[in-house]
Amino acid sequence: MKRVTYLALAAGVALFALLLVHYGAGEVLAGAAGAGWGLLWVTLYRIVSLAAHAQGWRVLFAAQGRPAFLPMLRLRWIGEAVNSMLPVAQVGGEVMRAQMATRLGVNGAQAGAATLVDFTLGLVTQLLYPVMAVALLIQLRGFGAETQVWFGGLLVAAAAIAAFWAAQHLQMFGRVARLAGRVLRGSAWESLTGGAAALDAQVKELYGRHRDLAACAAWRMLGWLLHTGETWLALWFLDAQISLAAALILEALSGAVRSGAFAVPGALGVQEGAFVLIGPLVGVSPETALSLALVKRFRELVIGVGGLAMWSVAERTSLVRMAERSEDVKK
Repeated sequence: MKRVTYLALAAGVALFALLLVHYGAGEVLAGAAGAGWGLLWVTLYRIVSLAAHAQGWRVLFAAQGRPAFLPMLRLRWIGEAVNSMLPVAQVGGEVMRAQMATRLGVNGAQAGAATLVDFTLGLVTQLLYPVMAVALLIQLRGFGAETQVWFGGLLVAAAAIAAFWAAQHLQMFGRVARLAGRVLRGSAWESLTGGAAALDAQVKELYGRHRDLAACAAWRMLGWLLHTGETWLALWFLDAQISLAAALILEALSGAVRSGAFAVPGALGVQEGAFVLIGPLVGVSPETALSLALVKRFRELVIGVGGLAMWSVAERTSLVRMAERSEDVKK
């Protein structure tokens, strides 16, 4: 698995370098640097969409004992940092925030179920986002070969998300764990089966709370739409003013490509290629699109480093508390 990750990363780096050379590294870098203080504003803007996604996750926890908003925002930030900065195939951050949520006073099954359902609704609403983009693209350019390719890709993504949703409703977590227990036999697998069964029960209960599901979906959709503002703002600082509709097309379709390239750490090279490919469809030159990609990489780096720093502090604090409890027990 590590070999595949390293090969994917090498391919991404090669593609990134090739794009810079082809479109002129000096011009592209100068364009990105020309954003000036806009780099800071684009970075700060990211917190707005993070807040929407964090609230969407938060409403899935039971009202009684629901964690406060700011700790949830911090965990959502850490999760995004892990996904964007570490080779974890875009899902390690979800596991991390579920684990850390247990430190906020909720049990593991509830934290896991809320995170799993939030992840699923995130996928569904993320699919709706490029659906909107394709509809706008059809309106802009007609239903030609360019838009047909995107339409086909959305159908494939919809099928994959439907299968993932069905697995949750069929209680697949408990079924897989029980099958493994019969094959391998052992107390560790019995413990895992209990955990998986509890997770299945929590997921089933959560899908019965329709109002909370709707609230989560609404917050998640708002989060994706807010990403449009980030692209529009970045292009504004790059002196490439476009409409919000064009920004939505560029952001949503490039995001869809990035999600599909989960095997490439950080979608390095793939994200840049997506901007170069999609940019001309909405009147953004390849050079400016590549400068936009670099601005987003800067934002990703700052947010990612900040999130990993918060994670490090949280882990250190947790270890100190565990040590203090151990000392208290000894006394």
